[in-house]
Amino acid sequence: MNQTESQEGWFYRAKAEADKGIPNNERVTGIALVVASVLVMLYFVSHQMWSTGFFTQKFGTLETFLIYGSLVAWIITGSLEGIFCQRLLSRLFDVFGGILFITISLVWLLVTFPFEFAYSADVLPNFLKFLVQWISNDIARGIMVLGTILLVVAAIYSPIAYKFVNIKRSIPKKD
Repeated sequence: MNQTESQEGWFYRAKAEADKGIPNNERVTGIALVVASVLVMLYFVSHQMWSTGFFTQKFGTLETFLIYGSLVAWIITGSLEGIFCQRLLSRLFDVFGGILFITISLVWLLVTFPFEFAYSADVLPNFLKFLVQWISNDIARGIMVLGTILLVVAAIYSPIAYKFVNIKRSIPKKD
């Protein structure tokens, strides 16, 4: 397979995806992302309001902006794709800032690590505490490193996906 065939393969796959629209499972994923982001935001707000100790003294204004800003970015992405069926706008948002902002935020929060996960379950009702009480600081750091790696991959993939969809949209349709 030569380079032209390889590029055609990518192009035609991207074209086929753009022609399909947004499948229901991807819309559901977008909606789930919005719901999960809102719940995580409420979880963090609860920790701040009740001063549980989950956020350490290292959690300042910048860290507050980064953590809540990242959640808002996830809400925007999920809403565009899942609720408003705007894949192109979702890709544009991701390509031109969303993913980069979230990645930088996650790296900064990993480096400063303004959390104490011993208190992570304090804001939850007893029947839900099992969901987070097993997470230690080391496990949280591992999850954050994994998230950073995945976001770097997404930061590479999203512009490529956007470019192929953009190419497809610029080709006149044959009747």
